Amino acid sequence: MRSIRKPTRASRLVALLTVPTALLLGALPTLASPAENGQVEPSRKSSTEQNGVALMRIVAADKGEVDRLADLGVDLVEYNKPLEDGIEVHAVLSPEETTALRAMGFDVQGKISDQDDYRANVAERKAAIAAVDAAALDNDQLTVLRAEWFTSLDGNRFLSFEVKSDAGADSATVITASWDTGMDTPPASGGTATMSRFTDAGQYMYHRFTSPLALTTAEPNRVTFTSSKGGTVKASVTQWLGKPKEAPDEHYVSDFVDHYMDPTEITERIVGLAAEFPKITQIIDLPNLTNGYRRKAQAQFGTAAASTIYVTTKAWGHEGGNDTSVSLINPGAANQPLTVLVAGKTVIVSLATNGTGALTSTAAQVVAALNADAASSALLTASTYRGNAGAGLVATAGATRLSDNLQAPPSISREPFQMKALRIGRAKDGSKPGVYLYCQQHAREWVTPITCLETAERLLRNYEQDTKTRNLVNGLDIFILPVVNPDGAHYSMYDFNSQRKNMTNHCPDATGDPANRNSWGVDLNRNQNVGSFYDGYNGASSSCTSGTYAGPSEQSEPEAKNEDWLINTYPNIKFSMNTHSYGGYFMWAPGAYKTAGREVLPRTDFGTENFFWNASSKILNAVQSHRGTAIWPGRTGPTTDVLYSAAGNSADAHWYNKGIIAWNFEVGADKYNPATNQWEAVGFQPDFSEGHEEAMEFSSGQIAILEVAKAYAADKSKPTAELVVKSKGAGTTDFTFATSEAANVYYTLDGTEPTTSSLKLGFAGYREGPERITITAKTTVRWLAVDIAGNLGTVQEKVLNVPKS
Repeated sequence: MRSIRKPTRASRLVALLTVPTALLLGALPTLASPAENGQVEPSRKSSTEQNGVALMRIVAADKGEVDRLADLGVDLVEYNKPLEDGIEVHAVLSPEETTALRAMGFDVQGKISDQDDYRANVAERKAAIAAVDAAALDNDQLTVLRAEWFTSLDGNRFLSFEVKSDAGADSATVITASWDTGMDTPPASGGTATMSRFTDAGQYMYHRFTSPLALTTAEPNRVTFTSSKGGTVKASVTQWLGKPKEAPDEHYVSDFVDHYMDPTEITERIVGLAAEFPKITQIIDLPNLTNGYRRKAQAQFGTAAASTIYVTTKAWGHEGGNDTSVSLINPGAANQPLTVLVAGKTVIVSLATNGTGALTSTAAQVVAALNADAASSALLTASTYRGNAGAGLVATAGATRLSDNLQAPPSISREPFQMKALRIGRAKDGSKPGVYLYCQQHAREWVTPITCLETAERLLRNYEQDTKTRNLVNGLDIFILPVVNPDGAHYSMYDFNSQRKNMTNHCPDATGDPANRNSWGVDLNRNQNVGSFYDGYNGASSSCTSGTYAGPSEQSEPEAKNEDWLINTYPNIKFSMNTHSYGGYFMWAPGAYKTAGREVLPRTDFGTENFFWNASSKILNAVQSHRGTAIWPGRTGPTTDVLYSAAGNSADAHWYNKGIIAWNFEVGADKYNPATNQWEAVGFQPDFSEGHEEAMEFSSGQIAILEVAKAYAADKSKPTAELVVKSKGAGTTDFTFATSEAANVYYTLDGTEPTTSSLKLGFAGYREGPERITITAKTTVRWLAVDIAGNLGTVQEKVLNVPKS
């Protein structure tokens, strides 16, 4: 486009009369060509054929010389730059035109761009068009879920990224992350890494680093995610955790555990605390006694499955079963029948023989004889091995005393256990918000009960001299159950350290042999009545020997019934924390899904989810404050998002049955080994030096939960919400809301007064922000914010217009 109107052909010819004829006709043949509108257009060939055409600089002496160029029909562009010695203009010229103008005395200088640049631009344009076309078909949309760095033990720093692709269901989708080294540094100066595709129950979740990536440069400011499908997105990198540690009161005391403790010792300890601090404590005896640390006495005879039998006493081992003995003898004569003799608790089986004196009794026959004899069947039950038909011949065996195989000292009672909770608070009348802290649902998690005990000790021993502690105890009703699974925990400490479940044996004879004794029991965190195995949810088993056995029915176990009784008896309980180990997780509902279609329990609403996330910052900073342990961002969130499905877990029962804000800790975060550049797990029962540190840091996290609950109780402020327009297009407007605190937003689109029954703001997706609401016509939006404490904000209103399509 020209900045100066071209002269007519007649005026242009008049101007050229002063130019020598030879130059006019020979050097500028392309400067004249008639046009229908009477203007003169250049007669150059098309640019694809006219080599050498370029955009050139011309320095004119003054405005008159610029006008003269225009009169000559020079292809001037819209560029005019005053200089000290003239005016710079730009013109599109062929080599011949450039030569002619220079011959006329014009100062035509160097090129700005030429056909080589054009061809490069054409190629680039083709590539861009191809990319656009590909994007229309294949380019994926990337959504950044989290982009953070954090510092963990020993000052090591790590990156944790999560990004979701709408094409992620395709296993061929590969996403790489490139990050800088701080503000105004090159985009990939910090490094580039390929992310792992995370799937669960066959469903794509997002891409992430399998483990946080060690950071060897300065902390990044920005990260760029690029997909093999063509998508790309940039995000800011923020710091996860790491807030300055608040200095405790100089009189604050902690560190009250110096060894792993069994349930008997833990229970005696909390009973002692209640006796020492009677004004602010109470022991609650939970109503259901456990099955007890006890087993029936057993013995097994034989090696081959077909010829093996085992016997189980009717009495518990400690109640006489251990005094029972069984022997299988050869009568020493031919043609003898199979007989059973009982003298007191001594059972003698005389095996049958044939005419040659050879033994002929099969396993099935011996079992039948023992169970048919009145005296022996009063003492014991006999079974073939794991459902075998028992056709094999039984061998003789000397007198074998049956045993319950329990190794705990006599000081550990074999009787049903009285579970006890320690209640801490000045006002124990239900008038204060209740917080329920419970530990050791799983027997082998030895760090967890001493974590709960440490918290109880800190609260009671700092009550008099520490103002913050006193405010917590005075303002809350705190329930601490340090051992949910006392029988299994005793078994773990004295018999089989990997015991997870309780000791209740629901197995039939087919799986009741002594070799299975370490597999009996019910997983107490799969025995609750929400999202359970019996409701069709994943993450539990019907097999009585499975580590996640859900039990014969929901809440079949006394331990699970006790947990349920506590939250029903004390309806003021508004918060709970189930402390497990290991791995370093901080989780909340939903905790279960049905595998088919990954049908997750209803997600918490927008306000509650944000409350969980906001609280996690305070709680996990408290954990980190002890020795620097950072719970990874990727291990923080709803259980189904960051771990797995756990059908019938207690946190879900608390939230969905009672609306209790329920968390799960997994103490024992992985430790980074700089020598190997590997994250190393700590296990269920680390050396006590490590277990002690885990108890200290997660007790700090439990104290922080109490502080969150106290702030909730004191919250009287009204939340606010702001309507935020996200985009406008032809015929549509998208908007959402931003809240001043964790709160739900209720809104109407018809101008009516919003209430808590109105439309409710939801999520865009899991681990994503608030949903966008789309309108297609002018709309009056009215909304109301309600925080988790129940405070109602003021109704607000805004009229949104929609661009015409």
